[in-house]
Amino acid sequence: MKKHIRMVLAAVCAFALVGAFALAGCSSPEKKSEPQQTPEPVKTEQHEAVELQLFAANSLSKAMDAVQQLYAKDHSWVTFKDTQYLSSGELNEQLAGGAYADVLISASKGKMDEAVEKGYVDQATRFDMFKNDLVMVVGENAELAGKELTLDDIASGAYTVGIGDDSVPAGNYANQALSTVGCYVDATGKTGKDITGAGGSYDGTPLAGKVNLQSSVGNVCKQVQSGAVDVAFVYSSDVYRFGGVKVVGTVPADTHKNIVYPAAVCKDSKQAKAASDFLDWATTDPQAIKTWQEWGFELVS
Repeated sequence: MKKHIRMVLAAVCAFALVGAFALAGCSSPEKKSEPQQTPEPVKTEQHEAVELQLFAANSLSKAMDAVQQLYAKDHSWVTFKDTQYLSSGELNEQLAGGAYADVLISASKGKMDEAVEKGYVDQATRFDMFKNDLVMVVGENAELAGKELTLDDIASGAYTVGIGDDSVPAGNYANQALSTVGCYVDATGKTGKDITGAGGSYDGTPLAGKVNLQSSVGNVCKQVQSGAVDVAFVYSSDVYRFGGVKVVGTVPADTHKNIVYPAAVCKDSKQAKAASDFLDWATTDPQAIKTWQEWGFELVS
């Protein structure tokens, strides 16, 4: 009996020992952890510092300043030199005198045609950037502020009128319109869209002696704000820019040439690519478009 028990215990021990070896054989060696690799640093695009010089029509001043600030936020390598805001004629005069610019934005198709002809800009980069309306305004507190005026009202000779001089496109457009109601005499004898609106006179018309000519639209606005004239011809965007005036009538579009603001990269630009990139962004970026609209400018689609 004792012998039988010893045999059973021996068998149990043997079985347990075999099981232990089997378990030991099946177990996997501990996996060694792979050394962690340091991720490569993300490479960022490097840009060389760029300074752009813009020549832009007077009426763009506040809107353009705001758009340039927006651009610089996302393009930190780009700075803008003191942008020159002058009448379109004066901008061309500056370029004729050897002034440097990367971009020209004119308020006149005719003045941009001249810039192309004189070789100031690269014709291949030219495009129409904005369109605008010509309006009649009075001082916001003037007696006329509650009225609506037409070109025929102006043709009556009952009011003194503020207009930009020959170097100011808004004045050229106003003269084209006034010629259709007999208040502006062009040397060619033509009227409306067929004339330049420069080089003529108001002599012998109901406006003889009643026109106050100014060298910029800003000055025209100041004249009507102060009451120096009763009515002034300005762009609709100037109402947003200057304030203090009220629109009393819109000049019919068929009495003057289409009001467009052509833009182009200057022929002598040393930063032509950067200049073109800015113009592309300024006409496609949603925030830029919103800013133009806030200042009364409509992009040409």
